[in-house]
Amino acid sequence: MPDLLSHALIAYTACTLLSTRYRWLTPQYVTVGMAGAFVPDIAKAELLVDSAVVGNALGVPFDWFGVHTLGGSTVAVLLGVVLVVADERRRVAVLLSFGAASHLLADALLLNASGRSYAVLWPLTSYHPPTPGLYHSTDVWPSLVLGGVALVTWWFVRRSGAVRDRHEPERHRQ
Repeated sequence: MPDLLSHALIAYTACTLLSTRYRWLTPQYVTVGMAGAFVPDIAKAELLVDSAVVGNALGVPFDWFGVHTLGGSTVAVLLGVVLVVADERRRVAVLLSFGAASHLLADALLLNASGRSYAVLWPLTSYHPPTPGLYHSTDVWPSLVLGGVALVTWWFVRRSGAVRDRHEPERHRQ
């Protein structure tokens, strides 16, 4: 799966569909959900800065891959949450978490030679769950399918009027 594009499309589709139910989930917040889908791939910083360099600088053992797990993504989301104003933290936390969870779930479906995924739920457990092996990480077809689904979702939501008028004041928070 071409990582970033596919993960962004999954988060976009899910958040856009949820926006038909939750009035507060405006396009700006859909973007926050999409940004959350990028959180686990912070681990790709390994390509620029070796884990050993970071570990030596911090004075503790460090591995970038830890960000690509439940525990590491949770820490990264919490860091992102403190960067926004207090009134927005709850929504941003929910959407960043939702995006990161969709990423971890999609990666857990990858085809691996061992038939098992990585320790996605670390630090809760180091168990490597079995994977259904739906696609290879290098396959292009998931991005094409997800792009089509995202386009249909965008068209459906706009065409059906499912998105309420965002300029109307909210009567109550949901």
